[in-house]
Amino acid sequence: MQKATLAAVESDVHGLISKRTAQLDGVAVTEVTFSVGARWSHDLRPSAGTDLCELPHVALVVAGTLGVEMADGSTEEFSAGDVMLLPPGHDAWAVGSTDCRFVEFSRGGDYYER
Repeated sequence: MQKATLAAVESDVHGLISKRTAQLDGVAVTEVTFSVGARWSHDLRPSAGTDLCELPHVALVVAGTLGVEMADGSTEEFSAGDVMLLPPGHDAWAVGSTDCRFVEFSRGGDYYER
């Protein structure tokens, strides 16, 4: 049995996007906040070094709404209570006047661990 408290983890901030990751045995759990006005291509692209986010994401949106655009131009919005699976090759942003917060579950190395 394992337990971690995300509120006790120091935030990693990139512009208007912050994240905190708790490591469990083989699984990283990351709380991500896109503050109002945040956009991956503005706030995280410099750290990722790619034009679009090239990582897959499996997450539960717990507050606000996240807009997503795929490389092919398709779009979707994910709001509180939605579970999302995002394939590589996307941009994302906070929609409206409320911060978007989601909790992501991942295995293996990604930029949250860098």
